[in-house]
Amino acid sequence: MSEWLVLTLAMVAACAVVLTVTVLNQRRVGADDDPSETPDVIEYMTMMIGVVYAIVLGLAIAGVWEARGAAQDDVRREAQALHEVSERSQVYPAAVRDRIRADITTYTHYVVIKEWPHMIKHGDLTDRGTLLLEKVRADVTGYVPANDHEAQSYQPLVDQVAIADDARNARGQNAGATMPGVVWFGLIGGALVAIGLIFTLQIRRSGRELLLAGLYSALIAFLLFLIWDFDSPFGHSGSDTASVFTDLFPGSG
Repeated sequence: MSEWLVLTLAMVAACAVVLTVTVLNQRRVGADDDPSETPDVIEYMTMMIGVVYAIVLGLAIAGVWEARGAAQDDVRREAQALHEVSERSQVYPAAVRDRIRADITTYTHYVVIKEWPHMIKHGDLTDRGTLLLEKVRADVTGYVPANDHEAQSYQPLVDQVAIADDARNARGQNAGATMPGVVWFGLIGGALVAIGLIFTLQIRRSGRELLLAGLYSALIAFLLFLIWDFDSPFGHSGSDTASVFTDLFPGSG
C-alpha cells in the first residue's frame, strides 16, 4: 500500500471519527445547554496537555529524523568507499582490476536487489552479503604490489575496504525501528487524550468549530504518520535510500 494512501486514510479516518462523535454528542445536548459554562480549569488543562503533547511530538520527530540522517550517511559512506576502491584499482594489472570491479558489482547488485528488502523486513543483514564483501577484501589484500606505484595505492585501497565494512556494520545496526514500543504507547495514548479533551469544550455543530476540530485531529494523525514513516531509517520500501548504490554503480539496480 502506498505511503500517501496510508496517510490519506489515516487523516480522513481521524477527521471522520472526531466529526461523527461531535455530531452525535450534539444531538444529546439539551436546548438550554450553555457552552460558555465550561469551567476555566478544563480550558487550562486542555491547553497544558496540548502543549506538553506538542513538545513530545517534536522530540519524537527530531529523534527519528536524526536516526534516519545517520543511517543514510552510513549508506553513502559505504557506497562511496566501494566506488573509491573500484576507481583506485585502475593502477593494478587488468586481470586484478577487473576481478575487483566484478566482485564489487556483484556485491552492490546483491545489496540492492536482495539484501535491502531483507534488511527492511527483518532488521538485519544477510550472511551472503558479508561473504561477498569479504571476497572484495580478499581481492584487495591478496594482491602483492609489483612496483612502487602499485604499493602506494595498496594501503589506501585496504583502508577504503575497511571503511565500507564499518559502514556496512553500522547499516546493520540501524536497520531496525528506532522508537521503542513504550514511546509509541505514549504517543498514541497522548493523541487520544488530546483529541478527547476537545470534546470537553462543548463543541457545537457550527461550520467553524467542526472545521477546526477536523483539522486538529488530521494534524495529529499526520504527525503520527510522519513519526511512523521516519521510524524506519531506510524507509518502508528502500527504493530511495538504496539509490546511492545505483547512482555510483548503475549496474547494481
